[in-house]
Amino acid sequence: MRSEQEMMRTLLDFAMNDNRIRLATLEGSRTNKNIPQDTFQDYDISYFVTDMDSFKESDQWLEVFGHRLIMQKPEDMELFPPELGNWFSYLMIFDDGNKVDLTLIPLNEVEDYFANSDGLVKVLLDKDKLIKHEVIADDRQYWIKKPTASAFDDCCNEFWMVSTYVVKGLARKEILFAIDHLNGIARPNLLRMMAWQIGAERGYTFSVGKNYKFINHYLPYEDWEALLSTYAENGYQEMWQSLFTCYALFRKYAKIVAEGLGCSYPDYDEAITKYTENIYNRLV
Repeated sequence: MRSEQEMMRTLLDFAMNDNRIRLATLEGSRTNKNIPQDTFQDYDISYFVTDMDSFKESDQWLEVFGHRLIMQKPEDMELFPPELGNWFSYLMIFDDGNKVDLTLIPLNEVEDYFANSDGLVKVLLDKDKLIKHEVIADDRQYWIKKPTASAFDDCCNEFWMVSTYVVKGLARKEILFAIDHLNGIARPNLLRMMAWQIGAERGYTFSVGKNYKFINHYLPYEDWEALLSTYAENGYQEMWQSLFTCYALFRKYAKIVAEGLGCSYPDYDEAITKYTENIYNRLV
């Protein structure tokens, strides 16, 4: 596997030697000092170019970066509509395991790029000295944010309301419907509530990672084990148990957050729990 130094040299040399590329940046986890470095991190590179169409005419120019196992061009796909406007990206995995997400951006969109950046940006090359201010990568945008009382109530309401859809799916023997609502909406709100409690306890000055991937570093062991158990979804009984465990965890963490915010924990928890238990007891 090519080292980080080798990969960065290849990506930067290409940019330096191509007059169409005037500015190059690195984004994402490789700019974040708070993320442990490993070989699975993508190289998120942006080239700001004077002539987009000349790059898009052929993919041959990409061969300089290595032999690809697979490539995806999201802005060239029909099934999944593009989301980057005038930008064009190449997501590439190479045969040595390295992954590069390379985005071409029109040079006249430099200001918009930095104005809408998430903060995790490092300037690699600036041929024309376009960047007039110091750019320091910062993950502040991803820090846990202290909830307002209204946001807290919204989270509770969404969790308990969507839980009834999980119940309905299980009662109807529509397990995929139930799984989709538990995984897609209910549990993410449980994780949100857990993160809020962690922030209240430790300060809102850090991130628990994309998709809450570092949350286990901050949870009591028994709660982490309980959370993991809610991913058991290979049968109806397992799904019911996962749902009841989510209820217990949400209740525990939400009550702590409510106390810290000085607001009330909603009483519909009790009503929805009884509703769920009544349906479950009729089925077993």
